[in-house]
Amino acid sequence: MLTQDVSQELKEILEQLHAEGKEPTVALVKARLTTSVPMPALITTLKSWKSASRVPKVEVATKKEVTDAERIEQLERQVADLSARLAALEQKQ
Repeated sequence: MLTQDVSQELKEILEQLHAEGKEPTVALVKARLTTSVPMPALITTLKSWKSASRVPKVEVATKKEVTDAERIEQLERQVADLSARLAALEQKQ
């Protein structure tokens, strides 16, 4: 599985909030993130930041980008499957 390191982004957000005089919270950090980070990771990061002013390494799974050709192929398979099921149902009647 491919992962993406978001530690630097988290550190920058926490430093921005601190520079603005705001107390970093899960909601404030989550609102500024460009990548989805699981809640437990955010909580652990905030605890580490508040106690030692450091951000632990945080990695999240990256989503595989699906090309248009792959999407079309998937949809064509789905249409063929549904058409076959519909034909089978019509024959039962």
